[in-house]
Amino acid sequence: MIAVAALVTAVALIALAMFGDGETYKVKAVFQNAGQLVPGAQVRVGGTPIGTITAIELDDSSQAVVSMEINEELAPLHTGTQATIRSTSLSAIANRYVSIQPGPNNAEEIDDGGRIEADDTTAPVDLDVLFNTLDADTREGLRNFVRGQADWYAGRSQEAAESTKYVAPFFVSTTDLTRELALDDALLSRFVKDTSATMGAIAERRDDLAGLVTNTSTTADAIADENVALTRALELLPGTLRKANTTFVNLRSTLDDLDVLVNESKPATRELAPFFRRLRPLVRDAIPTVADLRTLIRRPGPDNDLIDLTAKQPSLAKLTASVFPRAVRTLDRAQPVIDYGRAYTPDFAAWFTKFGQLAALYDANGHYARVHPTFFPAELDPTGALVSHPPIERLDGLDLGNLNRCPGGATQASSDGSSPRAVSGCDPADNPAGP
Repeated sequence: MIAVAALVTAVALIALAMFGDGETYKVKAVFQNAGQLVPGAQVRVGGTPIGTITAIELDDSSQAVVSMEINEELAPLHTGTQATIRSTSLSAIANRYVSIQPGPNNAEEIDDGGRIEADDTTAPVDLDVLFNTLDADTREGLRNFVRGQADWYAGRSQEAAESTKYVAPFFVSTTDLTRELALDDALLSRFVKDTSATMGAIAERRDDLAGLVTNTSTTADAIADENVALTRALELLPGTLRKANTTFVNLRSTLDDLDVLVNESKPATRELAPFFRRLRPLVRDAIPTVADLRTLIRRPGPDNDLIDLTAKQPSLAKLTASVFPRAVRTLDRAQPVIDYGRAYTPDFAAWFTKFGQLAALYDANGHYARVHPTFFPAELDPTGALVSHPPIERLDGLDLGNLNRCPGGATQASSDGSSPRAVSGCDPADNPAGP
């Protein structure tokens, strides 16, 4: 009796140490689905039990309201607390628990009896939800796959037994992976939510998924029909990979050099987006021009486009091989003459226009013009040789009322100062008056 009493006392002390002194903090969590969650299930933080579920009810919007009692040592919870329904394994029924990720301590406290709304909770995703997204043909295919696995293992018990040696390391690795995932409940919760949304999107597009499976089957059949070519391709693959390895090794140094170019190009690429937006109207307007340019480059028929012209360039080059060099030399020698006459462009233009106005005058005898040509281009020197006079000296000694004008001085001075052009022996101020 003393031993039994001591055992009961020890159990009571252990229970008191584990679950506290009976004071609890109550809070409710709203879930879209509380499947397989039952009263009495645990509430955990980081895998450690910190409370129990006392009741599960439905609210007015048909959502599950889970009432929980939390140990006073973790009370109160704060705004931002996340609640997720998890399962201990896939092999049991009603083995769910609620995992709590407390919010930051500087956030607002959740009062005793308060609620964690559905925006901060995550409902479980069961396998039957996934299977319900599949149509009848897909489920039948999955069923045939499982049966095929059974047929495949039939008569291979020895090989299957050998493969079980690797099951323990697999579970150890899986345990390590699960432990790492459990360290970040927020990331895992977000992953579960994203997976749920993905499954919902897949369910909405199950017809497209069925078409994808059908097309994949057709592709596999086509590959099977080309097994000889596929075998040949696999035979050539090792040599191709060896050559590709050499190429990739050389490519590594090229990529290092490209890093410098890319880093230098980054500041310029910031302006590319607005530049392309402004370029879009120009490209749209250039479509007819590009179409005409394509016709100009190539058009059906002989001798009517740029391709035909390019084809005739060798013959043209042979014809002009001697003519063009002589023409270039002639233009080079004529350049001083052109430079000299270029300064008199205003004078020649004025002469043509004013001469036309003079010829427009007429009397009883018809049109007339008062013209007084004077030519003193050259004279004989004492030896009897004909010597040319410079243009600036050809009117020397004549008193015709002419001014000593510079090139371009036959008209009024231009507003931009381009004419008259001041040269040696002339007066830029000698030009006709007036605007």
